[in-house]
Parts: sequence; structure tokens; C-alpha cells
Amino acid sequence: MEAQSYFTERRKYPRVYMDLPIEYWVKYDPRTRGGIAIDASETGLLIYSTQDIPIGTKLRIAVLFPCEYELANFEVFAEVIWKQAANKREEGYQYGIKFSQILQEDYSKLRQLLIEKLLND
Repeated sequence: MEAQSYFTERRKYPRVYMDLPIEYWVKYDPRTRGGIAIDASETGLLIYSTQDIPIGTKLRIAVLFPCEYELANFEVFAEVIWKQAANKREEGYQYGIKFSQILQEDYSKLRQLLIEKLLND
């Protein structure tokens, strides 16, 4: 296999570095938990959390971001599709999150945030 084709991006939507705080709720559990959105695309997130969340878990996630002089957010319903332990210096896990539902208004916020991050980085 040719090296160039092996490393070709296969995702439909590019990943954009975020480093933004998130709040999330596990389905049927009212407790809020926190984490960090490491990167995002139009279809999912890479997040970090100290909580051990099983693959297949349904989540409601709010991503917090600065918007002018205020703190804004967008919310998605999503599912954990993969996880891996964080590196040896940190406790916790990284999770691949796939969106299952997002309101049009929140999708517009996400797209605008992705565009701004791409243009500014």
C-alpha cells in the first residue's frame, strides 16, 4: 500500500481542534458531569473525561464556548462509539462521540464555531 494513500483523510467532515469545556448527562441520570471537547466535526466530538463511560452510552452534551463577551453553548444528543484510556500521566479516558440528534439552531452554532476555528488556527 502506498504511504500517501494510507494517510489520506477518510472522514467526510474535517476534525477541528477545540479545547472547550463540556457538560454532559448520561441518559436517565440527572447528574451533570464535566469534560473537555478536544476536537469536533459536523458529526461528532473527541472528548476527555475522568468518568468511565461504557461504549454505546447515550449522552446529552452541552459544549460551552465564548461568543463575544458572553459564554454560549450548543447541545447535542450523542452516543459513545469508542474509548481509550488517557496517557499514563493523566487519569481518565478519551471518547469518540457520534451525534445522533442536534437542533438546527445548535447545528448552525456548531458550524459557525468550526468555521471560526478553521480560519483562526
